[in-house]
Amino acid sequence: MSFSNPSSASSPPPSTAPSSLSTVPTTQPSSQCHNPSITFTQFEPTDFVSLADSSITISELLSRRLISPLSSPSSSDPELATTPLETLQLLLNTTEEDGIDASSTHFHRQQHFGVNFVAKQPKRTYLSLCWDALQDFVIVALIIMAIVSLVTELVGQKTSDESHSSPVWIESFAILMSCFIIVNVTAAIDFSKQYAFERLSNCVDENNKKTIVRDSNIIEVIDADLVVGDILIFNSHSNASIPADGLLLSGTDVQVDESALTGETKLITKNISEPIFSGTTVSNGSGRLLIIAVGLHTNAGVINAAVYSNEIVQEPSPLTQKLEKLAKLIGYFGLAAAILAFVVMLIIGLGVNNEDKSEVITYFVTAVTVLAVAVPEGLPLAVTLSLAFSSNKMMQCQNLVKQLSACETMGCATTICTDKTGTLTTNKMTARSLYFFPRRFSPPQTTSSSSLGEFVLSSSPQPQPAPLNLLKACISVNTMDVSTEDKGNATESALLKLVHDLHGDFRQIRRSSLRDMPVAQQFVFTSDRKVMSWVVPMPIAIGGAKFRLFTKGAPEVIISSCSEILNADTDHVGAITQQDVEAIEENMLLNSNSCQRSIALAYRDFDEVPADWKAVDAENNNLVIESQLTFLCLVGIEDPLRPEVFGAIKKCYTAGIDVRMVTGDNVNTAISIAYQAGIVNSAHCHSVEPLVLKEGVVLEGKDFRKLVHDPESGLFQQEKFDKVWPKLRVLARSSPSDKLTLANGLNKSELYKDKAACDALMNDDGIDIFVDRQVVAMTGDGTNDAQALRRADIGFAMNSGTQIAKDAADIILLDDNFASIITAAMWGRNIYASIQKFLQFQLTVNFAAVTVALVGAFVYQQSPLAAIQLLWVNLIMDSLASLALATETPTPELLKVPPVNRSTSMITRVMWHNILGQATYQIIITLMLLFAGYKWLGVEQGNEVEKDAEATDTSPESFGEPSTHYTIIFNSFVLMQLFNEINCRVLSAERNVFKGVLSNPYFGFIWVGTMVLQVIIVQYGGVAMSCVEGGLSKSEWGWCLLIGGSVFPVQQIISSIKISKI
Repeated sequence: MSFSNPSSASSPPPSTAPSSLSTVPTTQPSSQCHNPSITFTQFEPTDFVSLADSSITISELLSRRLISPLSSPSSSDPELATTPLETLQLLLNTTEEDGIDASSTHFHRQQHFGVNFVAKQPKRTYLSLCWDALQDFVIVALIIMAIVSLVTELVGQKTSDESHSSPVWIESFAILMSCFIIVNVTAAIDFSKQYAFERLSNCVDENNKKTIVRDSNIIEVIDADLVVGDILIFNSHSNASIPADGLLLSGTDVQVDESALTGETKLITKNISEPIFSGTTVSNGSGRLLIIAVGLHTNAGVINAAVYSNEIVQEPSPLTQKLEKLAKLIGYFGLAAAILAFVVMLIIGLGVNNEDKSEVITYFVTAVTVLAVAVPEGLPLAVTLSLAFSSNKMMQCQNLVKQLSACETMGCATTICTDKTGTLTTNKMTARSLYFFPRRFSPPQTTSSSSLGEFVLSSSPQPQPAPLNLLKACISVNTMDVSTEDKGNATESALLKLVHDLHGDFRQIRRSSLRDMPVAQQFVFTSDRKVMSWVVPMPIAIGGAKFRLFTKGAPEVIISSCSEILNADTDHVGAITQQDVEAIEENMLLNSNSCQRSIALAYRDFDEVPADWKAVDAENNNLVIESQLTFLCLVGIEDPLRPEVFGAIKKCYTAGIDVRMVTGDNVNTAISIAYQAGIVNSAHCHSVEPLVLKEGVVLEGKDFRKLVHDPESGLFQQEKFDKVWPKLRVLARSSPSDKLTLANGLNKSELYKDKAACDALMNDDGIDIFVDRQVVAMTGDGTNDAQALRRADIGFAMNSGTQIAKDAADIILLDDNFASIITAAMWGRNIYASIQKFLQFQLTVNFAAVTVALVGAFVYQQSPLAAIQLLWVNLIMDSLASLALATETPTPELLKVPPVNRSTSMITRVMWHNILGQATYQIIITLMLLFAGYKWLGVEQGNEVEKDAEATDTSPESFGEPSTHYTIIFNSFVLMQLFNEINCRVLSAERNVFKGVLSNPYFGFIWVGTMVLQVIIVQYGGVAMSCVEGGLSKSEWGWCLLIGGSVFPVQQIISSIKISKI
């Protein structure tokens, strides 16, 4: 598109003098500039929506607003008209070099054009959550029965002798209050959970930053802070995700993946002034973008608004689904027990004992209460609490959990495929050696105060000035805008620090290189090419060359493309010989043995402009211009191993988790790091000194691909892969596609079903294949890692990685540390263990309470535990127990056992042993108290006092009152559950059940709080809680405490009986 500009030659040069918010740089308009005082507020957001989706062109937009192109303030010639894109920048009061003036216009831009976020779905109100909790069938049934019972009793009292009546309405009212408490507890937990998820979302947003130009500075801001007029700096490495709609101002080889919007996987090439949409990702190239639409006015914003307008229903996690099935089975058992109790009470009460028909309501309330106790509605609550608690704790341990289900999945992980750089190493790269032909410069490790640059400059003789300047120029020019000595790409930062130590200023060198001229070209690094290049124009005075190409990358790629080599001592360029190549390779080996990564630098001068800068050599897939290079130097960059990595990997192997390193480094460096980290140990070697590895332990990417793909069709073959992966520990010189192949193959492998193959691996190589499908954790930091991160069961993205990698991951490692992955595994296993502890406790209460209620119903047509008391027991074992046991902290012992088999039942044999043993003991004790306890304790039989008073000539005033006998039964039963809750903290046959009890303040606080409430209920609950007026005496409390505490020696006896743990 083009615009004519018939500006008069007499027009004065334009100037930039921004004044108030509503003005743009003042210009002298042409005779056709209809509105010289146009401001950005005269544009509407809809203008830019149309511009972004290509409904109109920039020229059409300007014409619509009656604007002609303005003269460029940077132009010295007023006759030169700017392009429509430049005119648009001026009218938006922004420039590519300086950005907006944020101090005076940022807020007003947000007011006028909107903010760059979509309003989140409003949080549910507390009352709506209460309504959801009221949908529970058991709660509804209890409320209805309580109301019916209350009405019946009140009506009955009016027609009966009120002198013999008692406040029976109190029990109905107490049931209603219990339901009220349960509903509110459930709603309160859900309400607080909303804020927990909001905090998690905010943490993700705060870590999602973009690089922009604003106030003439390059700064980082969160997505929500972007406004129309901002200049976004993007690249396919560290700023790949586009947060708003914009127009491309400048860029090199920009290709965008728009599949998130269109579904098309083909990369779209973008040219200057073409729109790039929010929600897309830059797969290749880098550049700058003029933001023209934000938030709801972007293409993605419209879609997001539609999505957020509907409630999103989350798919339950695998563990939740598994537990819900278990809860249903237990619920069916409870329903059968409730129906049986109701039918038996009807037959015996009405048919045999000829009781009043009004007792049917009592029978029904008892039956429904049995069902309430049996149904484990606290099970999903325990899962949610455990996941939420664990995710918050993991955040403190540098694991930002994006998907809560990833917490539990990590507990089942059997394989971790990890990167090297930044994960196993510190990612604080330092240039430690320099092979500047013909000499090697490597300062001794003891001279930590002397940098490589200082060591080179202090050497005698020094390299010639010209080669040194060429080295500094090659590094300074051929790096990304976002990289500096202390931030950006770690490798580039190390190289730029070398320039600084060689007394160079990379910013000044970059400016003087003419890199920002339109004729300069950038050829970005890709995992396929393994090199990065810049072509810049040369001053005519330098050798007559018109252009110079600077390139850096993998040494083997650079060396194979070199035809000449520069002698740094003589400043002479000569043909590269085989001897020169061997010397370079020898230095590469020295670097590898010292755990240094080798980066090669080279250059090439062009006397004539090539016909096509981007022509590709079909043989090696590199650019033609990246051939016939002159070798400049080899830099060894050291990235020290993290000190905690060795211990963390040792814990992995102890926990039955295999660790595989996947790196782009060469084989020697990869082996050195893997051996130091403990990934490769003596079990993988024929000999340690010298280090001789067994076959298949280390593979290069190209060899790996040959082994697992069909040579003719190139298709992946699982059978071949299953012969490779058990032995593989290090995959060097790998590509992102290798990561995806590894994640996919491990995930689909059914090698564990081949018993003969598994036995052979154990006998020949000592490799124990896990008895179920592999659960794969994968780390990644690059855009091209996204597919592998999605394919793995758990994807870990580095906090320093690209945004698209973070978007694809389930967990973000805030410290980029491998040891944090082990923390995630420990917390994941702890979630599973916490749910098991809760199940062990709940099922014990279920069996005991339901059995006691059924026996009471059969014998006395009423449960010795009243409906209101059973509701209290239900509250203890559901809400309070889930809070107490779901907040248990992990212990190191969790990493001393293998991962949990997917097909293994959550309730192990040891757990069944504990459940049945404790439930049987509690049933026996409770029934003994029911049928003979009143004799031993010297109190009246509870059934006679509470139900059969008239029939046994008991004083009328005691009719229907709660008895001491049944209060003791209730108190003893609850205390047995409370003390057994401590037993349930242990899943194995461990003797010391109190181990670590003080390390969990939540457990202690909830347990003590429950005990205090139990004392209050028994002593002051009275008729409302079906407890005897005045409570129990000290001696009766002593007996109850003795009975409750007896579960501890019983547990020791149960633990003494040997049984398989599985």
